Amino acid sequence: MLKLVSHLLEEKEFRIIGISPEATAKQAAEEMTKERVGAVLVWRDGALKGILTERDIMNKVVATGEDASNVIVHTIMTRDVVVIDPGRTVREAMQIVTEKKLRHLPVVRDGKLIGMLSGGDLTRSIVAEDEIYIDTLYEYIRGGYPG
Repeated sequence: MLKLVSHLLEEKEFRIIGISPEATAKQAAEEMTKERVGAVLVWRDGALKGILTERDIMNKVVATGEDASNVIVHTIMTRDVVVIDPGRTVREAMQIVTEKKLRHLPVVRDGKLIGMLSGGDLTRSIVAEDEIYIDTLYEYIRGGYPG
């Protein structure tokens, strides 16, 4: 059976790491460093407004020579955030992450954020699932499969 995104979220500790759209890129980078994450969600009045990743800061601030203390988050964040419903499978989530070249995928149910998955989370889950299938097939081939 294919694992659902909701099941993966149950196995994962999740805290919303968010920042205001009016914060600076420096504040966002400090928060990411403190929390040991590669992205923060951008919130205003309880609503998801965007996502800011370490790549956004690197490409839109550092590489352009901007002063991170003077760059406002809402000017460099990704506004059209790709999200996934928790009823979708982990493999569907991985397909989205791969096709859209994302590293982080917020999970939203009925307009409410319930978690965030990284490409690493998805990869680990799929590898573990595949290992079970491989072990089962190996046992079947060896003749040790019950039935």
